[in-house]
Amino acid sequence: MSGFWFGGDYNPEQWDPEVWKEDVALMRQAGVNLATVGVFSWSSLEPAPGRYEFGWLDQVMDLLHEGGVQVDLATPTASPPPWFSRLHPDALPVTADGVRLTHGSRDTYCACAPAYREAASGIARVLAERYADHPALAMWHVHNEYGTTCYCDHAAAAFRTWLHARYGDLDRLNAAWTTAFWSQGYSDWQDIQPPRRTQYLVNPTQALDFRRFWSDELLAAYKEQKAILRELTPDMPITTNFVFGGWVPVNHSRWAAEVDLVAIDHYPGQTGIGAEEQTAFGADLARSWAGGRSWLLMEQAAGTLNDGHRLHTKEPGRMARQSLSHVARGSRGAMFFQWRASRGGAELFHSAMVPHAGRDTRMFREISELGALLPKLAELDGSTVEAEVALLWDAESWWAMQSTQLPSGELDYLTTVQAAHRQFWRAGVTVDFADPEADLTAYKLVVVPSLYLVSDAAAESIARYVEGGGQLLVGYFSGIADTAARVRLGGYPGAFAELLGVRVEEFHPLPADGFIQLSSGGRGRLWSEHLRATNAEVIDRYVGGVLDGRPAITRRAVGTGSAWYVSTELDDAASAALVSRVLGAADVARSDLPGVEVVRRHAGGTTWTILLNHSATEAVVPADGMELITGEQVRGSLLLQAGAQAVVRSD
Repeated sequence: MSGFWFGGDYNPEQWDPEVWKEDVALMRQAGVNLATVGVFSWSSLEPAPGRYEFGWLDQVMDLLHEGGVQVDLATPTASPPPWFSRLHPDALPVTADGVRLTHGSRDTYCACAPAYREAASGIARVLAERYADHPALAMWHVHNEYGTTCYCDHAAAAFRTWLHARYGDLDRLNAAWTTAFWSQGYSDWQDIQPPRRTQYLVNPTQALDFRRFWSDELLAAYKEQKAILRELTPDMPITTNFVFGGWVPVNHSRWAAEVDLVAIDHYPGQTGIGAEEQTAFGADLARSWAGGRSWLLMEQAAGTLNDGHRLHTKEPGRMARQSLSHVARGSRGAMFFQWRASRGGAELFHSAMVPHAGRDTRMFREISELGALLPKLAELDGSTVEAEVALLWDAESWWAMQSTQLPSGELDYLTTVQAAHRQFWRAGVTVDFADPEADLTAYKLVVVPSLYLVSDAAAESIARYVEGGGQLLVGYFSGIADTAARVRLGGYPGAFAELLGVRVEEFHPLPADGFIQLSSGGRGRLWSEHLRATNAEVIDRYVGGVLDGRPAITRRAVGTGSAWYVSTELDDAASAALVSRVLGAADVARSDLPGVEVVRRHAGGTTWTILLNHSATEAVVPADGMELITGEQVRGSLLLQAGAQAVVRSD
C-alpha cells in the first residue's frame, strides 16, 4: 500500500448490523483506508468451545472492502471468552501475592498455561484459514498490547526452564543472584520460584530475570501465532501493537526484529506541552526500535488526554499536530482507538473518531480534515528522518532500577530519559534512541541518562565512540552495575569512571523538594555526589554544604572527542545551557523557535522540513521551497500561525 494509513480500531461486534453501513460511509467521508478489526472479538467468534460464528465478520470484511477500506485483522487472544476461564481455571493469572484473578476484564490469562497457548494458536489458525484470501486483508495484528504477567505454577515451571537455559548450572545462577546474601543459595532448581510477595525485599536480580523471562515468554507466544499466519498467508505483513509503560515486561528493541512493521500505542500522560514532548519521545523510540524503517502509530486517543485523574479535551488542531508529529518522525500513518465511541463497557468514555454525539461534531470534522491532509504528504513515505544525536535506551536498566532498593526513592529511569529528550526537543534537535552495545559512529553526540546496568560490551562500544571523535554526555547514576545488577567495585560511575576521568566515593541524594547550588549560577536537584576529577576538566562545582567546591560537571578530552559527566539533575535553565554548549561542541545545529517542533527528513537531494507550532503565537521560520499542505511556494521565510503546521519541500 502506498501513501499513509489512516483509521483505527473498529469493533462492529458492539453494534447492530444497521450501523455497519453507516460506519463504512463515514469512513469513506473521513478518508479512512485501514481498520483494525477483531481485537477483542473472541467470544463473538467462538461463543462456545469449537463453535464458530463468522457470519458477522464476513459481512463486515465485505462491507469494508466494498467501501475501499483495508483490514488489519487481529487475533483476539488478549481476551479469552468466559467459557475458556471456566473450563481452564488454572489458566487464570495469579498475582505476586498469590491471588488468582477471576474473569471479568481483559487479559485474563497466563501466557505460560498450556491450555491458553493451545487455544490462542487454535483461534489464530481458524481465522487465517477463513480469511487468507479475502481481498480486504492487508495485515495481521497478533494479540493486543503484550505485557500481562503471572506468578502461577505454570509461570514458575517456565521460569525455571528459562533460567536453566540462561545459566546452565546453579553455581552460575547463585553467583549472578548473589544468593550468599540472606542465605538464599539454591541447591535444587525446584526451590526457585517467581519473585512472589515475601517477608521483606525480593532478590533484585531474581526480579530482573523474571522481567527478562516474561519478555522472552511473551515473544514465544507471539511467534507461535506468527508462524501459523505465515504458513497460511506467506506474503501478508504481521505485527503486534507495542504498549509502553513501567508495568510492561517487554523489551521492544529486541522484539522489533520479529514484526514486519513496528506498531505502537501511544497515550501521553500529561495535558500541557508535556503531551507534545511525550508524543515526540514515543515516536522517536518507535523509529529507533524499527531500526530507521517506517513504523506505525497503531493507537492514540482522538479527542482527549488522560493525566490519570481526569480527561482533558484536546484543543482544536491539537489532535492533528500530535498525529503529524508521529508522521514526521517516521510513522506510516495515524491510527486511533477507536473508530466509534462505545456506549457501554469499561472504556465507554474513551474518545473516538466518531464520538457519542455522532458525525455532526468538531471531532469528526477534524478527523475528516486530517484524513484529507495526509494524502498531501504521501511523498514523505520512504524518506529518512535526520538525527545526529542518540540517547542510549535500555529497558533492562529501567527494570533493574524498579527492582532494586535504590539510594533514593526519587530515582526513576524513565523520568530521567524523558528529561534528557525534552531538552533536545525544545532545542529543535531530533534524536534517535540507540542500544548501549550498538555502533554509535553515525552520531555526533551520544547521551547516556542514568544507564544503571552496563555490560562490558557496552562500555567498550561507548569508549570506542569517544576515542573515534564523538561527543559523549553521561548523566548521574550511570555505569553503576553489571548486567546481573551487581555493583561494579572501585568507585562510581563504575563502567565509565576511567573514560570520564572521574571517581565518585559517595552519593548524596537530595530531598524531593531540595536543591543544591552550582558555581555557574545553576542549580541541581534530586541527586549529588562526592566527585573527584582524576583526569578531567572541571566545568562546574557545587556551592555550599559538605560538597562545597567539589566538581559537579566535568569534561575529559579524548583525542578529538570529549566525555562529559553531570553528577546531578540540573534544573531546566542549567540543563538547557549545558545542552546548548555540548551541541555546539558536537557541531549539531539547533533551531531557536520556542514552541515550534521541527523535524527534517531527506531522500536523495530532497529535504522536507515539518513544522508544528504548538505555541499560542505566530512564528517566522526561515524556509525555501514548496509548502505541501497549501501548495504555495515559500521564499526566504514562512509565517506559521499559532497552532498551525507546515511541510516544506526543498530540492
